[in-house]
Amino acid sequence: MRRALSLGIVLIAPLAVVAGVLATDRAFGAARHDQDYVVRVTLPPAGGEIGLPKIEGPLDASRPLVVIDAGHGGRDPGAGNGEIKEKALTLALAEALRDKLLAGGGVRVALTRGNDRYLFLEERSGIARRLNADVFLSIHADSAGNSEARGGTVYTLSERGSSEEAERLAASENRADAVNGVPLAKTSDSVSAILVDLAQREAGENAAELASLILREGSGTLPFRERSRQQAAFVVLKAPDVPSLLFEAGYISNPADADRLASPQGQASFADATARALRVYFARRSRLAYGAG
Repeated sequence: MRRALSLGIVLIAPLAVVAGVLATDRAFGAARHDQDYVVRVTLPPAGGEIGLPKIEGPLDASRPLVVIDAGHGGRDPGAGNGEIKEKALTLALAEALRDKLLAGGGVRVALTRGNDRYLFLEERSGIARRLNADVFLSIHADSAGNSEARGGTVYTLSERGSSEEAERLAASENRADAVNGVPLAKTSDSVSAILVDLAQREAGENAAELASLILREGSGTLPFRERSRQQAAFVVLKAPDVPSLLFEAGYISNPADADRLASPQGQASFADATARALRVYFARRSRLAYGAG
């Protein structure tokens, strides 16, 4: 009897477990194979996108747009020379250039920052892309252990920086980026590669032309450490479809350069030369657009 009872328990126990699972399934609505039981919630990206700055100048959206980036800011002071901080100098230079461009008319301008706030490097060039800028110009002041080093330097993106950005775009999740207004997600891999390459080539050539114009227009009024355009893989220059330059306006570690950049006269000279270069650049683009050569 005892043996028969034990055998019955052994046989019945698995059936009881299965029955319990089925009962729980029905009671609590566990999904069958033909039901979609996964709840998906779309969450906003961490931190979200920063707000876009105000565009100043003509209301005509066909007018060229220059996005001026004052380097550093907020918790990132940049280089320093006593009481003079790079983040304050770059903002003053950016505002001087903005005011000069607006005073001449015909050009729209936006500043990535108009106060002492911190921005990530990618956010700076991202602002230019989101605003469909025609030019992105990042302003900095260099520093060196040798206090004799002085003068400005104009940089464009190096080939290594271009290839790094192309790889990033090719590998970006869902390829959500758009190049020259064309979403990469709607194109094949081969077409995306061609679009990125063409955009980078055009933006690079235009940036090189503008850099040469800045050097030309600043000759005699602005001291330059390098008389030719330099190239580097600066993160801030990696917008693939916006001509981008980084202008090291001088050496904050050099007392003469620091005083020049901090003075109203020095800032006016910087703004005058850079604004002239931009206007010549846009005039050439306009002639090309209308087939005037």
